[in-house]
Amino acid sequence: MLSIKNLKALLFSCLVLLLSVSLGNAQSKVERQRKSLRKQIFPGAKLAADYHFEFPFTFEEQFIATKDGKKLNALLFKADSSNGVIFYLHGNNGALNKWGNIAETYIKLHYDLFILDYRGYGKSEGEIETEEQLYSDVQEAYNMVKARYPENHIIIMGYSMGTGPAAWLASNNHPKKLILDAPYYSLPDAIHHLAARIDTAAVPYQFSTYQLLQKTTAPVIIFHGDADKVFYYGSSEKLKVYFKPGDQLITLKGASHFDFENNKDYLEGLERNL
Repeated sequence: MLSIKNLKALLFSCLVLLLSVSLGNAQSKVERQRKSLRKQIFPGAKLAADYHFEFPFTFEEQFIATKDGKKLNALLFKADSSNGVIFYLHGNNGALNKWGNIAETYIKLHYDLFILDYRGYGKSEGEIETEEQLYSDVQEAYNMVKARYPENHIIIMGYSMGTGPAAWLASNNHPKKLILDAPYYSLPDAIHHLAARIDTAAVPYQFSTYQLLQKTTAPVIIFHGDADKVFYYGSSEKLKVYFKPGDQLITLKGASHFDFENNKDYLEGLERNL
């Protein structure tokens, strides 16, 4: 028969076990949510390693080595007469075989265009696991571009999901300008606006653009459609609070989240500011 002392010890052990299982289940649930959100945020779009790019513009295919030994793929499109280069971080859908089609818009404005495929996209190896890993990758790519162009001839541009990493890159370097197309205030803020039921504590990336703009010394230009249903226009209105003198928010009236390169107001705004 158990003594009172032994019974108390047994009950205490059971309680600890139950709490451990409960905590483990909670942690497991959060990790499952984080993994699911990682795939939704960066679903990837692989291309075969021997995929052959074809575009009606002059371009070079390049590979960048990451700090942990992966290879990232990029394309550098060349303008006939170049005023510099646009370092472009694309959205989270599609790879360079799709994104290369935007090159015409920028080379017509006399800028070379460098576009990077993130891990898990195109021919780039690996998967995006952490925010810090992605920042390290884009910095390595930027270092390669910086070795070829003076930094005061580099414009960092991000579109949609790429705006957070673009803002980080500009805040840690000294480009000529930072251009953000359809940005978010922060990723948890954007997700909460799209789906309030999602626990933003499980969001694996923060991409706190509002904090990064406060550290950015380069001029900032934001383009955002006021009919955007993906990253709401109010995101840019909130970012405007952190503008320096000379920074701009250019509103694209009636524009959605897509096809900026076919928007007349966008093209005119680019031409004025490049």
